[in-house]
Amino acid sequence: MTGQADRTIAWLLEADPWVRYRTYLDLLGRGEDEPEVAAARREMLAHPKVKTLIDGLMDWPGRILSNHKSAGHPIHRLAFLADLGLRAGDPGMDTVISRIMERRSPKGPFQVLMNIPKHFGGTGEDQWTWALCDAPLLVYALARFGFSGDPRVKVAAGHLAGLVRANGWPCAGDLGKFRGPGRKDDPCPFANLSMLKMLSLMPEWRGGDAVKAGVETQLGLWETRREQHPYMFYMGTDFCKLKAPLVWYDILHVLHVLSRFAWVRDDPRLRDMASIVAGKADADGRFTPESAWQAWGDWEFGQKKRPSAWVTFLARRALDAVRQ
Repeated sequence: MTGQADRTIAWLLEADPWVRYRTYLDLLGRGEDEPEVAAARREMLAHPKVKTLIDGLMDWPGRILSNHKSAGHPIHRLAFLADLGLRAGDPGMDTVISRIMERRSPKGPFQVLMNIPKHFGGTGEDQWTWALCDAPLLVYALARFGFSGDPRVKVAAGHLAGLVRANGWPCAGDLGKFRGPGRKDDPCPFANLSMLKMLSLMPEWRGGDAVKAGVETQLGLWETRREQHPYMFYMGTDFCKLKAPLVWYDILHVLHVLSRFAWVRDDPRLRDMASIVAGKADADGRFTPESAWQAWGDWEFGQKKRPSAWVTFLARRALDAVRQ
């Protein structure tokens, strides 16, 4: 490592316990059973912010899902806990996991409470259902929690993966006549990203044709970002702003997901994205959020005035993967 990289790592190891924990594992390749790693994990689980997130999921699914971009919705809080490294057996998690598992559609995907107004093609009533912008995130979280081999999770993943088309995944789900604001033949960029994120955890799918189609779609959207904006997803100035946690469609989230596939790391389109992110580091190798979710304003990454340890970790992890 360079001197700057060493200083950045040292700074991350002085940050919140979840930053230290993930830095040990993902940037330094340390093992779970090493004393410093285990200590950071214990501190993370005992931290009031993490406990508050878990407590807030005990009544899963909680509030109605009315906007998938709502960064404070329980789905995104669940995915963040999965990204931190929580798993089955951690305090409170078994209750949350069992509640998620209770609600499955006949075809397999796990459901959430949603209300789609009649004028958008829905029933206007609260209903248990799923869409390709939420169902993959539930499977992703369950896989991270330790259930990637569970038959229920595998069936859900298989059904969702089977919805792929030549240009990736569309806007789809058990939604009646509802469909997002785009042409039916277009891929949905966020659904595509969520599916790739989910399938990156599943060896039987990771190198398959479905994933390759989704990856090519994602890279193609970047390549033609000035002309193509399917389902009103743009890859312009706002897309390129650093933001955490990884809940929506932005450059850090896309780079994080695509860099999980080793065979794509040399693609010039991915490296173009990586160069944009790398150029945002300050002289100390730290990254400052350029946009912030209001729902996460009490976290250190929920501001735009100073470097964030978590955003720096996310950027370093993705950039290190691309450089491998």
